Amino acid sequence: MPRIVLLTLALIVAGCTATPTPPHHCDLWIRGGDVLDGSGAPQHRADILIDDGRIVYIGHVPTTNAAAVIDATNLCVAPGFIDPHAHGDPRRTPGFANFTCMGVTSICMGQDGTSPGGIDFERWQQEVERGRFTVNVAPLIGHGTVRRLAGVGMSDAPTDEGIEAMVELVAAAMHAGAFGMSTGLEYEPGRFATPDELLRIARPVAAHDGVVMSHIRSEDEDRVLASIDELLTQCRDTGCRAHVSHVKVVYGRDTRRANAVLSRLADARATGMQVTADLYPYAASYTGIGIVFPPWARPPNDYAEILRTRRDELAAYLRQRVRKRNGPDAIVIGDGQWAGRSLASIAAELERPFEDVLIDELGPRGPAAAHFVMSEEVVRALLLADVVVVGSDGSPTMRHPRGYGTFAKVVREFVVERQLLTLEQAVHKMTGATAALLGLDRGASPRGLLRPGFAADIVCFDPQRVQDRATFSSPFERATGFEFVLVNGVQVVANGEPTEHRPGRLLRHAAAP
Repeated sequence: MPRIVLLTLALIVAGCTATPTPPHHCDLWIRGGDVLDGSGAPQHRADILIDDGRIVYIGHVPTTNAAAVIDATNLCVAPGFIDPHAHGDPRRTPGFANFTCMGVTSICMGQDGTSPGGIDFERWQQEVERGRFTVNVAPLIGHGTVRRLAGVGMSDAPTDEGIEAMVELVAAAMHAGAFGMSTGLEYEPGRFATPDELLRIARPVAAHDGVVMSHIRSEDEDRVLASIDELLTQCRDTGCRAHVSHVKVVYGRDTRRANAVLSRLADARATGMQVTADLYPYAASYTGIGIVFPPWARPPNDYAEILRTRRDELAAYLRQRVRKRNGPDAIVIGDGQWAGRSLASIAAELERPFEDVLIDELGPRGPAAAHFVMSEEVVRALLLADVVVVGSDGSPTMRHPRGYGTFAKVVREFVVERQLLTLEQAVHKMTGATAALLGLDRGASPRGLLRPGFAADIVCFDPQRVQDRATFSSPFERATGFEFVLVNGVQVVANGEPTEHRPGRLLRHAAAP
């Protein structure tokens, strides 16, 4: 090839890859921060310019005419954190300061088989879009809600007509922009789902490149692998992306079972499946007290009849199960008249055996509780795995510190104090990796990375000053150390304090028309 042609091609390539010139005007200039772009790449010093809710430039900016300036000197600048498993209701708690004050700018709702609000998906969308809220919301369609709306009985095996009605509801929600489907197979009515039902309702999810996020059938040490296999079969046979919600090993005392879980996920990924999981960095779960009751004493069974005919059997079951779950001291009631009290302390006050308190005072429909059933060693082993991202499973109102502290705890404990993760790795687990599994990094308004053209969801923080202040005795204490948090280019946290701005959006999956 003639030298002049080669030179011309080189100049063309150089021109295409040259750094663009920063614009002369913009809405916001984030100046002098240490940028972690969310990909896991090393941090670097740079300025970021934002205009009309999007990042328009990243690099050195000598001067520009910006309407506002954030001095990020001595701060890290990262994409806003994305919570893949959150609870709450933007219609009732639109401020979501629990999330924004720990750097979260987008949350995924509709978890554990319950659609957001527990109602028809498109009706919920319409209601939410009429309001104003702080964070972006990425919704899922819930299998349990779909079952109810399709007219399938709680404990019934659905007919072909019932499954087809469910398929149509899932397809409509995916068409309307849902990011996938959630299942809650440890709860009612999810625990009655049949293999055929799970396969068929996943097909419209796969058709829209969605994810199945599953609270699997059991997280107990002796059943967790079989439960993961059930999810993997559902997704392998339909082409869905698979995601294990709040992955854990209940009763696990060492990392052997955790490693087995991770190996099972890695084996599936080696076949080409897209498989991920999320985890909150606490040794206590939070769910209804009914989780300790046997299936035969839970809805839709007649509890009064169970007490009349099988009370002694139920008491024996509860004694054995609670003791296996670290005893009555390891159950702390989350709401109602006993909020903040352990089952052991309630039993002592009432001078009754704890199993009688469960049977007569709480019952299978009773309050939520924190259950201290996991090993810290197992939690750490799971969180450090590449396949696992950070998720809170929290809300503004539940009495568990994860709703206010999860993302801050990862920075404080896993990065700064224990140095188990680099800051780049931790940020990737809270941004780019999560965006990829949900599909938020695609479409007309991508998120999860710091790139020109991406939505300006950004957090500025000092890792050394980040603190998760929420505890089990005081679960509603907001995190600190996150100085500025932007959602769609608008400051929802400024100088460490929540603002009154509510720029959040209801997000739609990129595959939706």
